[in-house]
Amino acid sequence: MKKGLLIAALTLCLTTAKAYDYPFLVFVNTSGDTTALSVSNLTLTVSGTSLSVTNNDGTVSFALTDLVSMQFSTDDGQLAESLEKVLNADAPVQVYTLEGLPLGRFDNLLQAVGRLEKGLYVVSDGKNAQKILVQ
Repeated sequence: MKKGLLIAALTLCLTTAKAYDYPFLVFVNTSGDTTALSVSNLTLTVSGTSLSVTNNDGTVSFALTDLVSMQFSTDDGQLAESLEKVLNADAPVQVYTLEGLPLGRFDNLLQAVGRLEKGLYVVSDGKNAQKILVQ
């Protein structure tokens, strides 16, 4: 029990330490628009179907249903641009399990995410592939 708690605490500390290396949190919505926010005094609050992000610059709200991803970045938009180049969100996609078993074809990434159960998947648009986590 103590060993498990120690490992969990160490993992949390390492994750927190890594976040300090990234000065921006980049949000990507379903239309592909990006919003990069400084992580200085960052607070995230979920209320109903809305995510409010507060930092030194003020507060920005997002509808949870409109968010595709939220990731730390070294500059204000670099990560979002690289994600866009990896997988075309509007192209038809094929979804696979991590073991490589095909689960189905979908008209676009948003449709695939909406129909998948919680879990980790590999999604391909025919040219590129990337792992996605459905929560």
